[in-house]
Amino acid sequence: MTNETVIAQEEHKLTVQQWIGFFAMVFGIFMAILDIQIVASSLEQIQGGLSATQDEINWVQTSYLIAEVVIIPLSGWLARAFSTRYLFVMSCFGFTLMSFCCALAWNLPSMVVFRAFQGFFGGAMIPTVFAVIYTLFPPRLQPGMVIVVGLVVTVAPTAGPVLGGYLTETLSWKALFLVNLIPGLLVSVFTWLYVRVDEPEWSLLEKIDFRGILYIVLFLGSLQFVLEEGVREEWFESREIVFFSLLAVVSAIAMFYRELRIAQPIVDFWAFRNRNFAVGCVFSFILGIGLYTLMFLMPVYLAEINGLNSLQIGQYIMVTGLFQFVSAFVAGPLAKVIDSRLMLALGLFLFGLGCWMNGDLTHDAGYWEFFWPQAVRGFALMFCFLPINSLALGALPPEEVKNASGLYNLMRNLGGAIGLAVVNSQMIQANKQNYAVLREAITPSPAVDNLLAGLQERASALALPDSEAAALKQLTGFAVREAQVLTMNTLFQGLALIFFLSLLLMPWVKKVSLDAGEGGH
Repeated sequence: MTNETVIAQEEHKLTVQQWIGFFAMVFGIFMAILDIQIVASSLEQIQGGLSATQDEINWVQTSYLIAEVVIIPLSGWLARAFSTRYLFVMSCFGFTLMSFCCALAWNLPSMVVFRAFQGFFGGAMIPTVFAVIYTLFPPRLQPGMVIVVGLVVTVAPTAGPVLGGYLTETLSWKALFLVNLIPGLLVSVFTWLYVRVDEPEWSLLEKIDFRGILYIVLFLGSLQFVLEEGVREEWFESREIVFFSLLAVVSAIAMFYRELRIAQPIVDFWAFRNRNFAVGCVFSFILGIGLYTLMFLMPVYLAEINGLNSLQIGQYIMVTGLFQFVSAFVAGPLAKVIDSRLMLALGLFLFGLGCWMNGDLTHDAGYWEFFWPQAVRGFALMFCFLPINSLALGALPPEEVKNASGLYNLMRNLGGAIGLAVVNSQMIQANKQNYAVLREAITPSPAVDNLLAGLQERASALALPDSEAAALKQLTGFAVREAQVLTMNTLFQGLALIFFLSLLLMPWVKKVSLDAGEGGH
């Protein structure tokens, strides 16, 4: 029997019900990823509704992220124990129920608890879909399904703040959570009816590694807390940050010692013995840095320097998603005719180029100055995501994919969390340094005198009580703004360098065919 005949038979086995079940799961992870950022543009309204302080309200996001990061590496073991079907349905229903509870939250503590459970259930869904690609679909269809899931993973976080801002402005912040109810119930029903890819291994429940789970929860929970709260707490000047940093280190050592020695680990770190999987996870980490930090930097720049609202920001940053969608129609067919390593190198270079193009902005940069860099990055994303996903998971035996998928997705999230923490710190320090340099440079000169005279004249025309003080304040504002522009340009260029340097890892990548005709699994 020829390879083509086997593939044709495998494809014939995919029924309409299986397609419905798979796309229901894809929509489920779209909701889970969307909800990470859907509250980002509405924190002020939620803060008012819950009578919380500025510092406290950040826990609405932090609690979700901590719970999500903790559950992702455990999802592989859970999927083996309960089966993909049971785990996904329980997770999606739990996510939907917690969404309803978030809308009913009566104070900040209740909201934080409900958001943590929402993140816990949502995080369990994400790796499960990646694993299903390599267990349900024949090799020929896998690249196309990777593209579909890749679009969801990278577009959903961008769409979150835009949709959140729109729902809050037109309805209420409670709509951010209520919007999940009907889709969540439908996804649960369709997954229950149509997803049959494996059977539960109930025997795993008889030998649960509770100590391993405890170490994993302590390590990832503490690490995520430190990364999220470190900037606000000025890092190691805070006793809390010092305590949780030490807890993260100790529990990490205990986790690796435990999980590498027992026969039935909760997370099988021996997957990293596969060189392609290990290198793929490094690339996933780097892609996470790029995705999440740009998702943070772009809205900050557009809001603080250009003064745009959430809907206007959405019109700017939707360019990335549009070009990513376009690239899906190019990357898919191209994956079958060129070496996946060449495709990955091209994607990494283009993404870095898009970041570098953003590194020469001015305070009056308009739509088109942001359009082309985003277009290049958006087009590059599928050229990165498709080969990285296949590199990490495509060559693994089916029985290892569930566990490996959790680790692979965890690396992307950790890349984003660490990238955001570093960028936040660098932004604060660089803003101070750049402002100090600019302030030193503003010395008495005809140009400065003329500018101050013009500002003072404008303040007098507005009938301000102290026109001289108002002019000086405005001049200070200009210096602060220009310091921010310099900082942002440096950060964009820094991201570009990370992607350019990642090309040095290419010699360690072994070829993995994305075309079934060359081997697939």
